[in-house]
Amino acid sequence: MSKKSPWLVAYGPDPDAETRVVTFPHAGGSASYFRTWAEHLGPGCALQSVQYPGRENRLAEPLVPSMKQLAQGVAEALADGPADGRDTVFFGHSMGAAVAYETLRLLESWGSSPVTRLCVSGRELRASPEPAAPVVRDDEQLMASMTALGGTRSAVLDDPDLRDMVLGIVRNDYLLIDTYRREPEAAPLRVEVIALTGDRDPQVDLARIDEWASVTTGAYARHVFPGGHFYLADHVPRLLPIVTGGRTEG
Repeated sequence: MSKKSPWLVAYGPDPDAETRVVTFPHAGGSASYFRTWAEHLGPGCALQSVQYPGRENRLAEPLVPSMKQLAQGVAEALADGPADGRDTVFFGHSMGAAVAYETLRLLESWGSSPVTRLCVSGRELRASPEPAAPVVRDDEQLMASMTALGGTRSAVLDDPDLRDMVLGIVRNDYLLIDTYRREPEAAPLRVEVIALTGDRDPQVDLARIDEWASVTTGAYARHVFPGGHFYLADHVPRLLPIVTGGRTEG
């Protein structure tokens, strides 16, 4: 039995399977966004979703204000315990793509990493050396942004208590991602990288998506799906075979 960590939520009947998919949620998102993926994974493939502090079962914990702190926490959780050597695939969506990339950078810098594939979804590379100035957004602007991207149910925003909680999380995550930039001189990864996006995603320039190829010495591929920023919600059966290399229920 693998050691439990608040950073990782296991879904599916076999959390200790020989292969695992680790998912990294978007800004404002939580581990449960990926819960239904477990229904499509085949035998021998486990699903673990990263749970950032300040949401769901970690609601009482303070939100993490920087990418460095967030990646450090995830990397330490993944490196700990007897299950750290099994074949692992990372899938990060939107902000989660950056968190997955930075987490993998740490794991590789610490030595041997079990990760063989990094899937980055709904995000450009954005390798500018200078962090952007934080964008100050009021509640109305935050809600407009969330509604436009389609990642939050309207019922959540209609409930005053839920809305205040969600807006606090989203405001923190937007600040985190606004101030994050990848180091241009970062050592290249050694894994396969797959970039995925919707063809109508307002946050992704299709002409720039292949810049992700520059972060690794391994293989690279791109997959474009019909849809917007949350295209993945409509394409799980088609998406997961790409992510897992075919370890899905047929």
